[in-house]
Amino acid sequence: MIYGNADGAQLAWDNQTVNQVQDQTQHIAPGFELIAQAVAHTLENLPLLGLSEQDQQDAEDAAKEVLEEVTQDEPKPGRIRRALSAIKWFLTPVATGVATGAGEGAQEWAKTAIEHLSVPF
Repeated sequence: MIYGNADGAQLAWDNQTVNQVQDQTQHIAPGFELIAQAVAHTLENLPLLGLSEQDQQDAEDAAKEVLEEVTQDEPKPGRIRRALSAIKWFLTPVATGVATGAGEGAQEWAKTAIEHLSVPF
């Protein structure tokens, strides 16, 4: 029994093996490709920074907001800039060496990520 919305759900039961695939390709608005790539790479590597659980979640939410916005027909640059500022705010303590607990190489990676997140779009 399923309660609520099951859009995009994949279900399998009573079988030995299951192979399921979902292809959810989204196109990036022209001119936003570099920033989308930088955000996706940052999102992928956030766990290496040793952020608190709440900061990690907030940074991920901001990154997802950017990725959602750049797939719109007419992305709103202000919304993207605000979300990018939030991501950079979480990276700055690591980049400057103020944050402790980050993995080896995290400081340099955070500096590079901030640079990539600062490219004009």
